[in-house]
Amino acid sequence: MDVMTAVMSRRSARTLIEPAPSDEEFGYLLRAAATAPDHGRIRPWRWVLVRGEGRTALGRCFADGSPAPATQRYRTESKAHRAPLLATLVFTPAAGHRVPEWEQLAATSAMTSSLMLLLHARGFGSIWRTGKFTESADVGSLLGLSGDERLLGWLYIGTAEGPQPVRRRLPDDVSDRVSVFTPEPALA
Repeated sequence: MDVMTAVMSRRSARTLIEPAPSDEEFGYLLRAAATAPDHGRIRPWRWVLVRGEGRTALGRCFADGSPAPATQRYRTESKAHRAPLLATLVFTPAAGHRVPEWEQLAATSAMTSSLMLLLHARGFGSIWRTGKFTESADVGSLLGLSGDERLLGWLYIGTAEGPQPVRRRLPDDVSDRVSVFTPEPALA
């Protein structure tokens, strides 16, 4: 799949089933995604891959921290089972670095976007999920985050359930989002 087709046809997949990429294939795609713009090559991110029983433990942690009534506990727990692989994105900013934190966050987002396009080009579906559990100290502790790290969400990854026709998006007219700077002529 060429890059333009990948960009124009990628969609967030909500229902994901096996197979998901293996740890080795995820690593292979991540090495490519890590070539995204990253001033200083800081790589201010890391991934925690959650599969199998790890999803059960994560779902339990979700339910334990949820204000939802006990009758909805199963529904909250099941969020961790919406895909065979939950790739947890952890932002690990380099404090005090000459590259400001906002730029490190931008690099992390660029890498993640590249990874989603690579997954799509390989035939996998994904969706970037965030929400209140990214702020949970218990979830952070379960996943081994240190005090200066932030959870940016999960890429739910697998194979989209059912046939997924490649439908190109129609690009929006974004010409109103572009301007051309023309300096005033200097006075002699």
